[in-house]
Amino acid sequence: MAIRRWQAAGAAALIAGTLASAGLPHGRAAAEPALPRADAAPAAGWSKAYHFGFKKSKNGELPSIAEEGFQPLLEKHGAIFLGDTSRKELYLTFDNGYEKDGLTGDILDVLQEKQVPAIFFITGHYVKSEPELVKRMAAEGHLIGNHSWSHPDMSTLPPQKIKQELADVKQAVAEVTGVQKMDYLRAPRGIFSETMLAASGAEGYRNVFWSVAYKDWDTSAQRGAEHAYRSVMAQLHPGAVLLLHAVSSDNARALGRIIDGARAQGYEFKSLDAMDKRTYR
Repeated sequence: MAIRRWQAAGAAALIAGTLASAGLPHGRAAAEPALPRADAAPAAGWSKAYHFGFKKSKNGELPSIAEEGFQPLLEKHGAIFLGDTSRKELYLTFDNGYEKDGLTGDILDVLQEKQVPAIFFITGHYVKSEPELVKRMAAEGHLIGNHSWSHPDMSTLPPQKIKQELADVKQAVAEVTGVQKMDYLRAPRGIFSETMLAASGAEGYRNVFWSVAYKDWDTSAQRGAEHAYRSVMAQLHPGAVLLLHAVSSDNARALGRIIDGARAQGYEFKSLDAMDKRTYR
């Protein structure tokens, strides 16, 4: 079965009011079609919306997007779904649309204790409301990725609006942390189009999807740390990009055990900046 990530009811309720207004230099295609005019609505075809989904890893098999209909687009635009599947390397990614109960601080504590790198994809709301946590992410060596300013469906936006969504987050993070570099983007709710892939790529971003995920984002339906641990460990595979939501208390409580369990199986946690090969299947 394909996993599809839908907007969480809890996240929607909290974000809606606040956001009402919310190397791999390797392998990029040598020639790509011209982008639609910056102020124009996306052209047909380029504006087709896709919801990222994948066939989960099971019994040692690698996950696959071959049946989802968008594999050629991800490959064409150099998006990340899997790393090198011949190596037991894992890439830990968190989505931070808003803060809940200090859980991101707990997650950072575990990452610091275990000496594990991660990337946090943050929104405009997050950087405005939690500047100290954003500073801490950067100070402790983690990457900060772009999750858009207002968490829109980016498949509906023309290139100029996509550019503005990304530029506003990048500028806000730079003002808080002093870090100017921002290379990675995660589409809100995993919804994307070719216009979005191309427009963000033109701004220097690589889109990051995932190959390990479970339904962790609903804060009203947490099922306990054991469920989180089993859900993640059952899907581990070489080159995995793990998607976890920082609003999940289950994730915060299970993270240390997940790291220890993965290392016991011979896995190493790496930064996305260290990914030197992407796999599409």
